[in-house]
Amino acid sequence: MLAAEDIEYIKTHLAVWLAEQSLGKPPVVYEIELRERMVRVEEALKNQGEELKAQRETMMMIMQQMDKRFEQVDKRLEQMQQETNKRFEQVDKRFEQVDKRFEQVDKRFEQVDKRLEQMQQETNKRFEQIHQEILQIHRDMRQLTMWMMGIFVSIAGLAAALFKLL
Repeated sequence: MLAAEDIEYIKTHLAVWLAEQSLGKPPVVYEIELRERMVRVEEALKNQGEELKAQRETMMMIMQQMDKRFEQVDKRLEQMQQETNKRFEQVDKRFEQVDKRFEQVDKRFEQVDKRLEQMQQETNKRFEQIHQEILQIHRDMRQLTMWMMGIFVSIAGLAAALFKLL
């Protein structure tokens, strides 16, 4: 950047330098030419300013469009999150139903276990009854055998006594 002294120096000597460059032209013509150049520079600066303004407006429009697009993306993401939450809620409900079914199956298994246990107890009682009946039959057979042996021995003794007597 130029210091204030440098700018002042340039201003004071600029006319002289420009006059030296165009020695063949009188200062009035040179001044008109200089003014024309200044007008062209001003127009160029004005055009550049307008271009910059147009670019700034374009950039603002682009930024607004980007903001809108980001808002749309945010809404879409929020919508997707809500849909995902709904699906998870549905899955949770299904798992609750599955849990209820498992509870029902568990109850049924408990009932089947109780029935099997009851049947086993009844079977054990029946086998115990059969065992008792077999033991009773065995006792009865023993007793019958003893009676039969007693009768046989008695008949044999009577037959022997009869043969002796005769």
